Amino acid sequence: MIHQVYNKICSFKNLLVGFSGGIDSTSLLHILLKLKNSKKPELNIRAIHINHGLHNKANQWEKHCKTICMNWKIPFICRRVVIDQKNNIESNARKVRYQTYKKELLLNEIIVTAQHLNDQSETFILSLKRGSGPAGLSSIHEVFPFDIQNKTTFIIRPLLNIMRSDLENYIEKNNLNYIEDDSNNNIRFDRNYIRLYVMPLLHKRWPHFSKMVARSAYLCKEQELLIDELLQNKLTTLMNYDGAISIKGLLECSPQKRNALIRRWIKHHKIHVPSLKKLEIIWLEIALAKQNANPICYLDKIEIRRYQNFLWIVNYIKNLSKKCYNWNYPDTFKLPESLGILEIIKYGKIRPPFCYEKVTVRFDFKNKIKIFDKIYSKKIKKIWQEYKVAPWMRNRIPLIFYNETLITAVNYFITLEGISKNKEIGISINWKVLKWLII
Repeated sequence: MIHQVYNKICSFKNLLVGFSGGIDSTSLLHILLKLKNSKKPELNIRAIHINHGLHNKANQWEKHCKTICMNWKIPFICRRVVIDQKNNIESNARKVRYQTYKKELLLNEIIVTAQHLNDQSETFILSLKRGSGPAGLSSIHEVFPFDIQNKTTFIIRPLLNIMRSDLENYIEKNNLNYIEDDSNNNIRFDRNYIRLYVMPLLHKRWPHFSKMVARSAYLCKEQELLIDELLQNKLTTLMNYDGAISIKGLLECSPQKRNALIRRWIKHHKIHVPSLKKLEIIWLEIALAKQNANPICYLDKIEIRRYQNFLWIVNYIKNLSKKCYNWNYPDTFKLPESLGILEIIKYGKIRPPFCYEKVTVRFDFKNKIKIFDKIYSKKIKKIWQEYKVAPWMRNRIPLIFYNETLITAVNYFITLEGISKNKEIGISINWKVLKWLII
């Protein structure tokens, strides 16, 4: 077992180990410590415990994990999190857990977690229950990319081919203390029901069932990787510079190929791939909507939109049309909804405000506008259309007002009232965009 773990992590030096204190993670942490003391002294190990606060013994478990790490001289991190308990508690806890890992992970570290062969089988059956395709049935990946601060690291699961019974024997042989979570016996959770009632029957009939499931999961993963490879060139040709995908190009594909391309387009933007039903909505109600329609499909915190015969992935933001934000000019201004930062730069075409003018930032304007180099006044909707600004982007562009006079739409136009007659005293506004489109 130690040799198997070594083969998985031998090319890495810095590890952040998910440590719950149960049999699985206790075995893993102890094995890694043994490797450090014997084969790989340069190994740097940190342990992180996530206190979900869902059990009345959660604080005791936190203390137990801290004591273990103190005894083993392993740097210990504990983070207490709040879990949404309304819907799928397991799924919500997992999401928060990995979000916390991402916050704590150093740039040169990988995450190491303790999922084993039994976990793989249970995940496969859960995926079958949900009606998943090959991507879902590939279940838990032994090595999986994990993005942090625009860099990619990895999650490694070195125990994935090891049975839980082997870990139990390891714990007993090494006389290790571990946490027994009695909530694992609560069959209200699907995974526990499968573990306690389904898997024992399957193993009784077919002792090597978990290994065969792991093989099937691997074959599903191989198939997905092959399809990725075969479709990559096509996907690249269908995507524009901004990462939107051509509806016209998708119309030329068979339904099967089209669905596969849309899945991979969504996955390309690091978004959880939607269900078959959602894919049908994206195609029938968004892609094939009437030209004058502005349909939206929501996926978690993003939106799928249609514009100029392309499908777009857009970050969801709150409606800012009725908001008015005071700008303490000329200080840097932080825009709402993580839309970025505005900075004043000397010399430009925009006139600076007079001392009696209050500077505000807004995101909508109803009256007609006269742009300084245009002949006619127009409604802002018409101006956005002329500039080919997508409908969802129009309420994200900061509009700068002096008192009640619109001066400029940053990066787009300056009004007649906002133009500076003297470039020496004029200013420009630099917009550092932090969040615009997902893509």
